[in-house]
Amino acid sequence: MDWRAPVIDYCERQNLAFWAEPANAMSNFAFVIAAAAAFHLWRRRGGADYPALALIIVTASVGVGSFIFHTMATRGAMLLDVIPIAIFIYGYFLLALRRFFSLPMATTTAITLAFAALSYFATTIDALNGSVGYLPALGALSIFAALLWRRSDARKTARALAAAALLFSISLFFRTIDRTICPAVPLGAHFVWHFMNACVLWLLLRAAIVAWPRRDNQASPIQKAKEPTAA
Repeated sequence: MDWRAPVIDYCERQNLAFWAEPANAMSNFAFVIAAAAAFHLWRRRGGADYPALALIIVTASVGVGSFIFHTMATRGAMLLDVIPIAIFIYGYFLLALRRFFSLPMATTTAITLAFAALSYFATTIDALNGSVGYLPALGALSIFAALLWRRSDARKTARALAAAALLFSISLFFRTIDRTICPAVPLGAHFVWHFMNACVLWLLLRAAIVAWPRRDNQASPIQKAKEPTAA
């Protein structure tokens, strides 16, 4: 495979110039902003939730990788776009099973692998302008939200996942119509997908971070050593 082969998949790109997709490229900074906001929340919550931190870093990588793809527009650059997205989807899926449903690691791993296989099969279906591959993720979000809603202690998380699922479904609509509206809207709608997906990832990160026990009320070993002891 020629990794330098050009990829022209979106309305906005009409040639192979670096800035042929300014809206699609610059809109990726929304992912970096979402990652920065999540990192700020992560630090406020104690800065000890390392699985969430890993997903925050992946979110920033989504923005950087997609920016490179929408400027370089080659098969090789496409990997920098799709790989971080896949890592976030499967990573969050696994984290959700562990954190929201407290499933054993063996069960979580098995379900995540099955979900990955289903998602891969979906990518082989040529429909909806390539958006079919994201439908399993949308389905998983919806199912997680429905299951959590049945638990009174998880309603806040359920609402966050439901909101993310709704926003994700709208963003998929804009991704799907990008080529269809080319004659009427040369700019396309793919950049809207970026903006809305950044909001989706922020909602998901926030739900995961808030669900982790807060650590800022726990004194560090140094602080404990300085505390006076009773006589």
